[in-house]
Amino acid sequence: IGRVRAGDALLVSGPIGDHGISVMLAREQFGLRGDLQSDAASVLPVTRELVKLPGLRFMRDPTRGGLATVAHEIVQGSGLGVVLQEARVPVRESVQSVCEMLGYDPYFLACEGRVVAVVAPHDADRALAAMRALPAGRGAAIIGRVQEQPVRLILETSIGGERVLEELEDDP
Repeated sequence: IGRVRAGDALLVSGPIGDHGISVMLAREQFGLRGDLQSDAASVLPVTRELVKLPGLRFMRDPTRGGLATVAHEIVQGSGLGVVLQEARVPVRESVQSVCEMLGYDPYFLACEGRVVAVVAPHDADRALAAMRALPAGRGAAIIGRVQEQPVRLILETSIGGERVLEELEDDP
């Protein structure tokens, strides 16, 4: 994480929260039905492509604690802030709907088969193209950036506001 710099881009290899919601609905017997499926898959194809980029600074799978927990690791490990752009973070409509009904935040849901990466700004488009060229990365997106200040995780909302995403206190 020490290589992460202000101005770097954050990417995710596909929609977030699919696995967390699928497992929760299967275990909790909420009586909800839909086309939700876990995103469980190997991250190896995506990581093999990303590691070829000279501007790759960091990558991690967001299994435990989801995207927000990985972003908090970046903040803590780099001493820099992270901004996520809500409009750019891919969340399937079905996942968002279940989150709204049950009061969950998709940013903290487990993601299996996804990769969160930080790359130098000049490699962001190349990283995105490399991810999208793979079946496991078709839904990849540039979702945010690293910044000097404030040193915290911020979500820029779709309506133009900002929301601080605090760190989880307990096991997700």
